[in-house]
Amino acid sequence: MNALTLLKGIEYTGNVKDCEITFVTDDSRKVAEGCAFVCCRGASFDGHTFAQKAVELGARLIICQQDTGVENQAIVADSKKAYALLCANFFDNPSKKMKMIGITGTNGKTTSTYLIKDILQQQGKKVGLIGTIQNMIDQQDIPAKYTTPQAYELNVLLSQMYKSGCEYVVMEVSSMALVQQRLYGIEFDVAVFTNLTQDHLDYHKTMEEYFKAKCILFENSKNIIVNTDDAYGRKVADMYKNSGRNVVTFSVRDDAAFCTAKNIQLTGTGSKFLMVSEGSIIRVEFAMPGEYSVHNAMGSALACTALGFDMASVAQSLKNISGVKGRCEVLVKEPFTVICDYAHTPDGLENVLSGLKPFAKNRFIVLYGCAGERDPSKRKYMSETVAKYADFAVLTSDNPRGEDPQKIIDEALPPLVEHKIPYIAQVDRRKAIKMALDMLQYNDILILCGKGHEDYQVIDKITLYLDEHQIVEQYMKKRNEK
Repeated sequence: MNALTLLKGIEYTGNVKDCEITFVTDDSRKVAEGCAFVCCRGASFDGHTFAQKAVELGARLIICQQDTGVENQAIVADSKKAYALLCANFFDNPSKKMKMIGITGTNGKTTSTYLIKDILQQQGKKVGLIGTIQNMIDQQDIPAKYTTPQAYELNVLLSQMYKSGCEYVVMEVSSMALVQQRLYGIEFDVAVFTNLTQDHLDYHKTMEEYFKAKCILFENSKNIIVNTDDAYGRKVADMYKNSGRNVVTFSVRDDAAFCTAKNIQLTGTGSKFLMVSEGSIIRVEFAMPGEYSVHNAMGSALACTALGFDMASVAQSLKNISGVKGRCEVLVKEPFTVICDYAHTPDGLENVLSGLKPFAKNRFIVLYGCAGERDPSKRKYMSETVAKYADFAVLTSDNPRGEDPQKIIDEALPPLVEHKIPYIAQVDRRKAIKMALDMLQYNDILILCGKGHEDYQVIDKITLYLDEHQIVEQYMKKRNEK
């Protein structure tokens, strides 16, 4: 692609000489012959200091926010925004050729993306998915490094999806990706807001900044689907109700919402309810338990109807969905129950534990850990939540990363002691899971919280293989052989 075509639609100053560009990067380690290098400022490195070296390494065009002294440069107002637009231009703006659906919030993003993908596929559509567990081009799985990829990788994926015939793309949109402008310039047909609770404050510092980050998505969306049972969801609805965008609210308890869930029936394996809106009452059956699952089902259904699909058909599609890996996933049904879930925040634990506790016929045992090098203030709140519901707690490691895992456990432990909850504290997660399984009795429920779909653990900043699905499967196989 030539340089002037690459810069199309981007405001810049400087006398750019046209030349052939072979790829675009903002990573100094990837600079090579024929590239356009974008000088971005990061927390520890300013790309502007590398501009001259980039030219020496073969960069043919420099995009920057200040004069770097090199010959062929385009000076822009914001390098990160420009980088996103350059990446889109380089791949011929694939997002503009498909229907884009973005899901943001603290909890429920992954489940919602899979629900929407499954619903659309049952309507006969080819769908791309971008998210925490994996990326998918229709039925093809692609490993995911980030919840929301960097701008270049994102546009590679989008381009491949379009070339493979995908008509729709549903993606998890993280707050960090929004702040870092990875999605700048992408117009979303639908955006869904699930909820907002304390998370990522090690990055955003305050809840207000975290909320502002999420709202960047709605500035670029035609339809906004909002959970107004969440306080921040109500703020979103109020902020955008007169914006010219189509704001659709949903709730399990507020009749003022556009769509309300009525006659909710929850079991240990699923949910039934009526979706009631003006002139419409639709019965929904969904194979995931808990009130939070009702929220996820409603938001996903309304996203699909905003795209023009019939609600009755969407509800039937929900009924056909068996669940999502690592999201309240039943690994063992009898003689006791073992469930795997990704809950790793106080609110995530509250949602899943409150949804399952009422169906415990015997003991309710919760295994959990707290992440290292993440907001440490969450640790006591996570244990407070566990103490609220558990008959027995198994406190272990999540991803300690570079932190001392014993220190993390020590900081999380006090609420269990204070509330006199019987517990085991075991740093080694694999051992902790085996100890929890060994103690199970008839009709107990054990829920393994924190890892969900993940098949690894990060200890001393080294990624180690740990798949709870496999651990439980092997344990049960040995148990049944006895």
